[in-house]
Amino acid sequence: MTGDAPLVAVLDYGSGNVHSAVKALQAAGADARLTRDRGLVADADGLLVPGVGAFAAVMEQLNGIRGGELIERRLSGGRPVLGICVGMQVLFDRGVERGVETEGLGEWPGEVTRLEADVVPHMGWNTVAPGEGSVLFRGVEDERFYFVHSYAAQSWSLDVIPPFPAPAVTWSNHGGPFIAAVENGPLSATQFHPEKSGEAGVQVLRNWVGSLRD
Repeated sequence: MTGDAPLVAVLDYGSGNVHSAVKALQAAGADARLTRDRGLVADADGLLVPGVGAFAAVMEQLNGIRGGELIERRLSGGRPVLGICVGMQVLFDRGVERGVETEGLGEWPGEVTRLEADVVPHMGWNTVAPGEGSVLFRGVEDERFYFVHSYAAQSWSLDVIPPFPAPAVTWSNHGGPFIAAVENGPLSATQFHPEKSGEAGVQVLRNWVGSLRD
């Protein structure tokens, strides 16, 4: 932590649209740095994993810098990680796009599959139904957030054994329900883009950054 601002490493593995995420994190009160330095990624108060494009391409880029290992090492030490968009999708077991199945990071069980909707991609503003006990959505439970995606996790099957708390799973709907966000111990993720969601999105990031001080 640098001064009063938590240090957040934004993982630089070749994904696009990272600079807007850095700026949004800074607006949320973080000392945000785009990096692939393994020491900085390990030591930062928080790690943000961005992602745009295809599941398989993002996994190939992450594997190219052993990104899964970096994420797993942080989580095994209880160190916070936040995934955004495809950076959320790759946390599941696998992604299926155009008949091609790609292995994900396997932090959560389940598949990422094409949305069953008349209009795909799902592009634009949508509401969400925050999960019980959500920290990310405090103060913005009724706001709208910006989505751009054709694929999503559409079921949740992680069994949690007490005394571990149940994850807060947030849902949205486009042709059917899909997972819009998950908060599961040190690992959180959003399918929407907080950095494109105006003040409500900044507040989601502010809530996450604030949790890094705890």
